[in-house]
Amino acid sequence: MTSHGIVPPKGARDGQLMQGQSLAVRLANFVKLPHTVFAMPFSLVGVLFASVIAPVTPATVGWVLLAFTSARFAAMAFNRLVDRDVDAINPRTAMRELPAGTLTVGQARFSIAVSSVLFVIASGMLNPLCLALSPVALLWVLGYSYTKRFTRWSHLWLGLGLAIAPVGGYLAVTGAWSQPWWLLCVLAFAVVCWSGGFDMIYALQDAEFDAKHGLHSVPSKFGVVRAITIARALHMLAVVAFAVVVASHPLGSATPLVNGILWAAVAGIALMLIWEHRLVKADDLSRVDAAFFTMNGLISMGFLVFVFTARLLLPEAP
Repeated sequence: MTSHGIVPPKGARDGQLMQGQSLAVRLANFVKLPHTVFAMPFSLVGVLFASVIAPVTPATVGWVLLAFTSARFAAMAFNRLVDRDVDAINPRTAMRELPAGTLTVGQARFSIAVSSVLFVIASGMLNPLCLALSPVALLWVLGYSYTKRFTRWSHLWLGLGLAIAPVGGYLAVTGAWSQPWWLLCVLAFAVVCWSGGFDMIYALQDAEFDAKHGLHSVPSKFGVVRAITIARALHMLAVVAFAVVVASHPLGSATPLVNGILWAAVAGIALMLIWEHRLVKADDLSRVDAAFFTMNGLISMGFLVFVFTARLLLPEAP
């Protein structure tokens, strides 16, 4: 029990780690490679939504996946680099690679440089618009690492960084913004609310630590109970936004079967978010890991599977 009567998660180290001591494994753990499951499916959702109006080639999908993976690697590695001093004094994060010395600062910086270059190259291989936007996207996802120093709403900054995935996937195929113009904005908003909410849940673990060390977050500012309430509100907004996307996108009105599949996807997101919030209680955070990783991984992968199935059943495929 903590001083506030909260049961923390078991163990002092982050979950979802790969086993082994090779450099490849250490780098994978350094950037929490399994967490790719959160946003990568949405980059492919963007590709699938765009495929209704433009053809998709295997090369395009490959470059999209490389662009997403390299950008996420750069962002996560940069976050670990910036936070290494803070991580070293937090019992939950003290065994991360830089504080523990299993990776060097030089190795971290080199990996960030390489992955950033790969992101720009992959963006350029897609189309001129993606290339032009790649520095903006990179600066945004790297900038997240500093946000806890000045704003309690860093969770939404992170959410917008993840929202680049479906927007980028769509632009990679079409090379142009969506019609209607607000469709991509609503899709991005859905991802912002979803990921911002689950990041608040993840940050519950460090509410006391952040408050003590002058780091800003919704839990450290408003407390655990109000942070959970705010996360719930964001997740309700996310479900509404996903519903608007399904109702507005041409894929959602193609046939009754396709329409039903997409609405089932929205219903699935709602049900899994309800279950996620049942796992987290203000006085018991022992299941935060399951709520954060398992449920949100199922949400992103499940939504991709449903959209992919609906796209396969679309009669007028280009």
